[in-house]
Amino acid sequence: MFNDIGALEVITIVVLAVLVFGPDKLPKVIQDVSRFIRKIREFSDNAKDDIRSELGPDFKDFDFEDLNPKTFIRKQLNENDELRELKELGASFDLRKEMNDVADTVNGSEPVEPVAATVNGSSGTPDLLKKRDKVDKDERPPFDADAT
Repeated sequence: MFNDIGALEVITIVVLAVLVFGPDKLPKVIQDVSRFIRKIREFSDNAKDDIRSELGPDFKDFDFEDLNPKTFIRKQLNENDELRELKELGASFDLRKEMNDVADTVNGSEPVEPVAATVNGSSGTPDLLKKRDKVDKDERPPFDADAT
């Protein structure tokens, strides 16, 4: 219930409780709070049992935690083999390549394969800032998204 409370928070709560209720009334307040929490748990357990009995024998394995959408989806993803196949398919799908192909098709140009250029005898990416010797009139200059 209180999984994320650290030692500093517990000490702060104890000091505040001693200051508010005083050291002589604090044990009675702790007993009252624990009794109240126990009654709430009993009430919720009885309500769950009543709901299970009203649903009938088909829902005897019904888990109320499945009503939480995150828990339900996590359980379905872990149990369903078809979704695992979809995950594997999605992992093999290269979205950047597909988007580049679509952009090239829309622009009416052929898909460009990466070309390695040699700079001082080593291979690397081509330098787009250097002036080319021969430029075709039909060829569009490279598009630089950062420059616009």
